[in-house]
Amino acid sequence: MSAPERDWAAFVTNTDDGKAHMDLAVDGITCAACMYEIERGLQKLDGVEKARVNLSSHRLSVDWDGEKTNPSPIVDLLQRLGYKAYPFDPAQVKSRGDAVGKEILRALAVSGFAAMNIMLLSISIWSGNASDIDPETRSFFHWVSALIALPTVVYSGRIFFRSAYMAVKTGRLNMDVPITIGVLLATGLSMWQTVQEAEHAYFDSAVMLLFFLLVGRYCDHLMRRKTRSFAENLATLKAESAAKIQEDGSALDVPLSKLSIGDRVLVRAGERISVDGKISTGTSEVDQSLVTGETLLQPVGEGDLVYAGTMNTYGVLEIEVTAAAKGTLLDEVNRLLETAMEGRSKYVHIADRASQLYAPVVHAAALLTLVGWIMLGMAWQPALVIAISVLIITCPCALGLAIPAVQVVASGLFFNERVLLNAGDAIERLATVDTIVFDKTGTLTLPEASLSKEHGLSAEQLELAGRLALSSSHPLSQAIAKATGAQQALPDAKESAGKGVEAVVDGMCAKLGSPAFCGVSDEQLEQAKTQQPDASFVAFQSGDKPAQLLPVGQFMREGATETIQKLKTAGYTIEILSGDHKGAVEHAAQMLSVESWQAAMKPQDKIDHIEKLKAQGKKVLMVGDGLNDAPSLAAANVSISPVSAVHVSQAAADAVFLGDSLAPVMSALTISKKARWVMNQNLAISVVYNLIAVPFAVLGFVTPLVAALAMSGSSIIVTLNAVRLRMLAGSSTQPNLEV
Repeated sequence: MSAPERDWAAFVTNTDDGKAHMDLAVDGITCAACMYEIERGLQKLDGVEKARVNLSSHRLSVDWDGEKTNPSPIVDLLQRLGYKAYPFDPAQVKSRGDAVGKEILRALAVSGFAAMNIMLLSISIWSGNASDIDPETRSFFHWVSALIALPTVVYSGRIFFRSAYMAVKTGRLNMDVPITIGVLLATGLSMWQTVQEAEHAYFDSAVMLLFFLLVGRYCDHLMRRKTRSFAENLATLKAESAAKIQEDGSALDVPLSKLSIGDRVLVRAGERISVDGKISTGTSEVDQSLVTGETLLQPVGEGDLVYAGTMNTYGVLEIEVTAAAKGTLLDEVNRLLETAMEGRSKYVHIADRASQLYAPVVHAAALLTLVGWIMLGMAWQPALVIAISVLIITCPCALGLAIPAVQVVASGLFFNERVLLNAGDAIERLATVDTIVFDKTGTLTLPEASLSKEHGLSAEQLELAGRLALSSSHPLSQAIAKATGAQQALPDAKESAGKGVEAVVDGMCAKLGSPAFCGVSDEQLEQAKTQQPDASFVAFQSGDKPAQLLPVGQFMREGATETIQKLKTAGYTIEILSGDHKGAVEHAAQMLSVESWQAAMKPQDKIDHIEKLKAQGKKVLMVGDGLNDAPSLAAANVSISPVSAVHVSQAAADAVFLGDSLAPVMSALTISKKARWVMNQNLAISVVYNLIAVPFAVLGFVTPLVAALAMSGSSIIVTLNAVRLRMLAGSSTQPNLEV
């Protein structure tokens, strides 16, 4: 649908100061050059103040002065530049992205099948030319190759041809233009040679070039699909409706868009809060760990503020709305996340930097070769053969494989160390890290609350506490039940909401619940908190015996101390940034011997600190797991999340590690440094190969047959060098799947 046919104003967000904002999904973006072209073009429009393209999700965010322009000129300019625009919708973006992926995969399969068959025919021709093949048989093989290659080039090459056509049509160049020229020249000359019954044809080179390039294009698509999933995952945390309290006191489910500031909503026990607001009636405890990083359940009552995305544990709350569909803390986290990911998308891969130099140099060399030989008196056909030889021998297959081949091997090594990659360029960025910022809750500590081993109960008391815990719905009780392995609840147990559970066992009253419920003094509780500031305390009392405090919390991950020490020894600077309270963060920092730490940090505070480090020239790795960490994960140069992280954080992170141990973080950094070294070696091999081969090809000493063999040989060399990474890493070939 063209710009005039769509009511674009319906997708614009206007502010009170006359500013307007619109998010678009843009088709046709293939590289960083496209991103810069769109941003520069839009910023030249009168009234447009900011245009940002996310290279990963192909999302365009535009801000403009509503009095100077409107959405139509923006969309019209995109169409003139050769890009199709749609209103941004995560579901539709995913659907279009999946369709593109399937198209590339089909083209890849066709080109691979064709390349194998044509190579079999070419080998027969090459060997026959060196022995006794008769012209009729050779011509027959050329025609069979043509019958396979022509439909393959049309079908598999259309992905590049379409992009190149739109680029040329709008007066610009992209990497698909030289690819298209090379493929069409090789195919056209091969067809001419076949008609002339010549000795050589180059269908194999054209189809192999398409195959290798499609492999790289599909890998790039897979990585982009990973990085755009954050928007879909965030949507699962954001409720679409709330129970609005009517004038007669009844509750009616309504969309969030129908709520106004001042309305009251009902939130039942166990439900996720869907609005930001102030509690007007009720008491409860709220799990804010997803949003703020605070480990302890937060007691709330009348007048306290609560936020969308947090979990109400046991009480029934009436909340006066301060923000619903827009303007919630969850929306703010989403905005920060998108801004941070847009910034990261400007990172240019090693392969991209190399390819920017490749295209103009190689095609200029081929053109000059053609013109030069014609000026020296050679006929156009043999001159074109030499120019094609230059194109073939400098085919970017080795360059195209230099990085992906290492990525494949390195991904296997990461998998062995229980690390899964989300981003294709994560290896390159991990290799440059010098500063590591850890979140505490769920990252340095285990994600789920558990009972401390220093609980002080006998086996009999522990069993009784576990059976009492089975009768309670409180999250801390559930942690105790899991730790004790209790299977059967006490039949007559009674729970008092927000206080605890009690039952009569062998004539004695047994209690499990809050310290006040079991008669624990404030002095005893404060003393326990001093010893374990990162724990919550559940009291247990049996009969007339004094109540005992059971520490429950998110305790340190396995190997956390050893991993932090290894990272410090390796020269990395370590910091802790946490939304948790000061006492818990300070205690964790002391246990790990980390000198630099900050507590009670909001998402924006973490981003500001990371940006400050980056401004100082630091290369920052962020390791975190909560929703509140997602923006800072995206803002850092590179990021890792544990597999237990919320889906939004996993999508924002470049890698995910499995298991309860923190050791994979160290392994990821070690492997990435070695992998980047091999990547640079492969690029050097590609450059040296071209420096040696191109002069021979330009001077006419290389036949297309030798050029094809040299091209294949260079690809094999960089692949073998990538496999050598396994020996450098000293990794076993069997993956470690223990989690």
